[in-house]
Amino acid sequence: MPAQAAVMDADGFGWLERARTVAQQLDYRGEFILQRGLEVSHTRIVHVGSVKPEQQLLQSLDGEPREILRRGDEVRSYLPQQRRVTVEGVGKQTPFPALPPLHRAQFERNYQIRMFASHQVAGHQTVGIALDTRDRFHYSYRFWFARETGLLMRAQTISEDGDVVEQVGFRSLKIGDIPRAQLQVTADVRRGWQVERAQINPADLSMWHVGWMPAGFTQVAMLSRRLSSRSGQSRDVGQILYANGLSSVSIFIEPWSEERSLSPLSLGGLNMVGKRHGKFWLTIVGDVPMMAVRRVADAIELAQISPK
Repeated sequence: MPAQAAVMDADGFGWLERARTVAQQLDYRGEFILQRGLEVSHTRIVHVGSVKPEQQLLQSLDGEPREILRRGDEVRSYLPQQRRVTVEGVGKQTPFPALPPLHRAQFERNYQIRMFASHQVAGHQTVGIALDTRDRFHYSYRFWFARETGLLMRAQTISEDGDVVEQVGFRSLKIGDIPRAQLQVTADVRRGWQVERAQINPADLSMWHVGWMPAGFTQVAMLSRRLSSRSGQSRDVGQILYANGLSSVSIFIEPWSEERSLSPLSLGGLNMVGKRHGKFWLTIVGDVPMMAVRRVADAIELAQISPK
């Protein structure tokens, strides 16, 4: 066993920190499977971090064709069937196998970190790290990290009842020696394609008061987004984003309309609740248990502004 790995075995949090760094710095390609509830998707990934800017290409292998190319801080999504390209900046989300910056003290307050016996994933020997939630308003997590490189190989999201509600993992992986030509999109972008640049700007949504969030979640952004539907119609939506490093909760705010549904929705570890608040419609979305999303929804109020 390498000396570094032997030391890190005694520090589960160290594997989380190492995985975040190597996911950015390594060159690798492979295929991974994402399962959310009953939905399963396969994706090919090519990542080059040894040169700047960092680049990554994701290609869907089932369902509607889709390619996502990231170069530095720009993300382009290619949708051939719609003949459409969307362009936006890198957001707060960190897709597999990346991890966001984590804070040890915060995590030790909300999770118990432990190691567990693990097996190989995609031919790579792994180290298993579990984050067990200390309450029922967070999910628990299990991670498998490649022992040799530290790269995240598999992740599972565990419900408050101990069920796996979401998981993602490599089925094949090659590290190093990635030809740059493999970062080229296959979509034949010619005349007639529609190019949409995301309109995301800071916004003042401080008139909305959120009286409760799961422990460890802090507000990280207040934004205004212009969203477009397939029919070409667009609407402005406000977003208040909270996160704790591993998961997030968003509150989307827009004018109320009659077609809105109060029915809650769940997809794997993602839960959503809608709520009417006067002339506004609120959509609360989070990769936290449904009981947490409902409690957040019940704690949202609009401040009364006195006329001048």
